Amino acid sequence: MTSATTRLTKLISIFENAVANKTKVEVVNSGETIQPEGFDPNFHIYLCFGQSNMEGNATAEAKDKAYVDPRFMMMACVNQTNANRTKGQWYTAYPPLCREMYFGVNLTPADYFGREMVANLPESIKVGVLNVAVGGCAIELFDEDKCADQIRNADQWFKDYCAAYNNNPYKVLVTMAKKAQEKGVIKGILLHQGCSNNGQADWPVKVKRVY
Repeated sequence: MTSATTRLTKLISIFENAVANKTKVEVVNSGETIQPEGFDPNFHIYLCFGQSNMEGNATAEAKDKAYVDPRFMMMACVNQTNANRTKGQWYTAYPPLCREMYFGVNLTPADYFGREMVANLPESIKVGVLNVAVGGCAIELFDEDKCADQIRNADQWFKDYCAAYNNNPYKVLVTMAKKAQEKGVIKGILLHQGCSNNGQADWPVKVKRVY
């Protein structure tokens, strides 16, 4: 069976199941989107945050944009115009999982974390991620008491990155997490950050404060 036939078969199955379960399904540029209805204890959600690598410093290749199991979903934490994604809505987790970057579609550690999870979990389990990350940021950007100071004297490109999160990425992360809890259960947090705090002995303390 060809990969195209396999994908078509899976898509048909998705739509048939959606009709049977009265689940909203639509197709957008980024792939299938399935909006969960109600709280599901088998929907395992992970909060992702950090700096450039978590944001998507690697450019996704064609193989990374191939079929993604619809059991792996992402919540858009910002509007993504090119991918037809709306903030606060769930979508099949095609990259970009964080936000659209000026240099193209990007890959994060969360991409293959989620893909491997659904590949190795029972079919009854779905995995969701929501990703709030800012390239070049120190961990203090996710501390509401220090966030404004981090932005105030920064370069314009950094200010532009932060503006996507209304200059308070921590608040966006928490707000989206609470919204995600309406559909599933938060199982963990994925952090990829540290370059901007390299060598600081108190970095673990700062991270613990955010957690």
